[in-house]
Amino acid sequence: MIEREIHGDVAVLRLAHGKASALDLEFLGALESAFRAEQDSKERALVLTGTGSIFSAGVDLKRIVEGRRAYIEAFLPALERAFAQLFFLEKPVVAAINGHAIAGGAVLALCCDHRLLARGKGLVGTPELKVGVPFPYLALEIVRAAVGPLVAAELVLEGRTYNGEESLERGLAHELLGPEALLSRALDSAAKLAATPPNSYALTKRFLRLPARVAWEHERERNAAAILDNWCSDATLGAIDAYVAKTLR
Repeated sequence: MIEREIHGDVAVLRLAHGKASALDLEFLGALESAFRAEQDSKERALVLTGTGSIFSAGVDLKRIVEGRRAYIEAFLPALERAFAQLFFLEKPVVAAINGHAIAGGAVLALCCDHRLLARGKGLVGTPELKVGVPFPYLALEIVRAAVGPLVAAELVLEGRTYNGEESLERGLAHELLGPEALLSRALDSAAKLAATPPNSYALTKRFLRLPARVAWEHERERNAAAILDNWCSDATLGAIDAYVAKTLR
């Protein structure tokens, strides 16, 4: 599911869960464990990348429709735990976005401190509302922290996906470069960030993420039931099933 490599002071985690690294319950558990382990690893920075032409296609919608409420009750907390472990990781984290980063896959990329995107056909976006599901609260905080409120509103409410130049323009990616240079540039970027004294970087990043953490911790229990009920409703599951039938079958 996840491949780990070491390049000097930098660890590389490669998403390798099927063709699209879709986020299902088992994969989320593996991601949460991997991100938690990186916090205590001796490597001073992390690069997160994908496999082939896809970084991550987001939530495995077929599993949602098949598992319904029993599955969703376990899935949504697992999704937020994985996001939280990455977003609040107190080390430099660089995303080497090798291709499509859609919905939850885009949120994973936006958790990272610096984002590199390969030129090509890869799209980045969060079309959750087009699928018919609301955003978990932490996902919204991550998007807002990464690109600011104006772009975040466009991103989540319009549900568009963006090509490389459009992603660069909106801050979804900080750099756009050829696929052959992606990993080496990501390693270089991570190594440069890792040159900062680790305790100073960790404390600064903690403070930078603090507004999002406070907002999430204040709101998550209050809104968890509403989010769960919405994902599990007949209307939402019907919309997801229709989207799957239209796009994935």
